[in-house]
This record gives sequence, C-alpha cells and structure tokens, in this order.
Amino acid sequence: MGVDLGEIIEKKRIDLEFLQGKTLAVDGYNSLYQFLAIIRGGTGELLTDRAGRVTSHLSGLFYRTVNMIEKGIRVVYVFDGKPPAIKEIEIARRMRIKEEASIRYEEALSRGAMDEARRYAQRTSRLKDEMVGDAKRLLDCIGVPWIQAPSEGEAQAAYMVSKMELWAVASQDYDSLLFGAPKLVRNLAVTGKRKLSGRNVYVEVPPELVELKQVLSNLGLTREQLIDLAILLGTDYNPNGFKGIGPKTALKLVREHGKLDEIIKSLPEIVDIKELDRVRVAFLNPKVTDQYAIEWRKPDVDAVVQFLVRERDFSEDRVANALDRILKSWELGSRVTLEKFFGK
Repeated sequence: MGVDLGEIIEKKRIDLEFLQGKTLAVDGYNSLYQFLAIIRGGTGELLTDRAGRVTSHLSGLFYRTVNMIEKGIRVVYVFDGKPPAIKEIEIARRMRIKEEASIRYEEALSRGAMDEARRYAQRTSRLKDEMVGDAKRLLDCIGVPWIQAPSEGEAQAAYMVSKMELWAVASQDYDSLLFGAPKLVRNLAVTGKRKLSGRNVYVEVPPELVELKQVLSNLGLTREQLIDLAILLGTDYNPNGFKGIGPKTALKLVREHGKLDEIIKSLPEIVDIKELDRVRVAFLNPKVTDQYAIEWRKPDVDAVVQFLVRERDFSEDRVANALDRILKSWELGSRVTLEKFFGK
C-alpha cells in the first residue's frame, strides 16, 4: 500500500540523463510485482514457458534492467526478508484483495468480458519463492548486484543510501522517506509513460526526485513528526489510519500539537498508543544488515542465453539484441563507458 504523502510532498521533475552514472537501490519485490501485473496476455494470463513456469517477471526484469544499463544508470536490487510482525494485518488485507480479484477474474472470463478480466487479473499476482530465486539468478547472469534484506527491502535500501553507498532509493512508495532515505526517485522507467488503470490510455509520467531534507524543511517537520503524520494517514503497519484525516489535515494537526501523543488527545477515537509507538519504532529502527557486497560485473552471455533462451523459451533474437546493447555499453560505450561505470 505505502503511505499517501503525494499531496503534500514537493517533487522535482528530472530526466533519465540526470540519473546517468548514479547508483539506485531498487525495491526488488515491488518491481517483480509490477511486472507480474502488467506483463500479461490478452485475457490477463501470465506469460509462461513450455513447462508452464511463469516468465512475466523475468521478461520485465531483464529488459527493464538492460534499458537502465544502456542509459548509464546503475541499479542494485534489494529483496525483502521476513516481514515484521506488525505488518501482519496489511499482508492479510492484500491476500483478501487477491482472492476477491481471482473470483471476479474467473467470472469475467466466463462472461467473455476480456478487458474486465484483464483488469482483475492484474490484482491477483502472487510472488512465489521460486520466482524470486529465478530473478536473483538472472541478475547474477547479467552482472547486476542484488542484496537480501533481513526484513523490509525499502528499509535496507534507505539504510544504504543514508550511508552514501548508493545515491537514491528508486520506488513508487514514499515509505523510503519514513525509513530515512535522503533521496527518493519515483517513476523510474525508460518510456516515461504509464497506462491508466482500466483504460487504453497512456499518460506522461516523468521521473521525480524527492529529497528528505527539503521535504522536512518545506513542511517544517522533523523526520519523527513526518512518521507521526504518516501514522495518522495509515501505513503498512497501521493500514486503517485515522478516519476522516487526509494529508493536509494530518499536517495541520502535527504542526499544531507537535507529536502524535498530543494529537490523539484531541481526537474522538480511542486508540492504543503503545501500538502506534510500535509503528513509530518500526520506521525509526528497522532491521537492516551490513552483510552485503555491491559489485557490478560484465554479463555472462552464455549463462543468460542458457537460462532465458534454452530453459525459459525467450526469443533468441530479442535476448541477443539486448545482450549486444549491454556489451556495447561495457566494451565500447555508447553514451556511457561501462568500464568506468562498473569501476574497472
């Protein structure tokens, strides 16, 4: 879900050239779920190989990553570990949504309503362990680093950016700011366009840069107060939030009362402040690790072809073309010399 701060957050429009040579921590699970949602057949079915194994996520991961490399953008994928116990309610909510969407998908198929079926299909995505394993194997083959977080991937990504080991977190959610990420890049896509849900219409969606220091300065808040504001709206750790409170009202309340404990005294709702304290701590002190290595390597062409073409039935021509683009960037350099790019 992620917290909805868009209405009050200042965002700076940027282009992909601005990100050239910069290192971005990408939420691996979030990316794979996006690919599973949008890369589907005409009736909403996932792409599969001859053995029936899902390949939608691999297709999205491979070609998106190739595009980023060609643009001179260094990406590091960060994968979620065990979710914190406080997230159980949100996880259960998401499962209910998927189950309901699955039922409606089958109903739409039975009526021959293919557009409707496809819309519901996009909400049914389930990321299985073997899919994540395949994604990590593919990244190894193309020489792109990935990191296994002990818990929340966005928390780990924010931690590495705060240590200045990476330049920014790349995510659609604003949660990275709550975890303390100094910089957040949204809408990271080569096309710069996104399809509107349920409509055959595309809108321009340029990349955006959000800087935590500027956000806090503009709002006149501390990071702790920004977390309190998010708790009022609802986060993955307290998805219901407070009834009738939107971003502007939440900002007004935080400015007036200073902290959540005092805000609650002014509200009619009866809440357990200890539970909200747990939410605050989950953002301020998430479980992260220093046990990782960040290294970009030259792609293993044979390994990529073996995996994608021989095992997963990808088009040999398309894979060869993508590999050629990576190798040209590595060996010759088109707009970026990847020899320098990878620190070799």
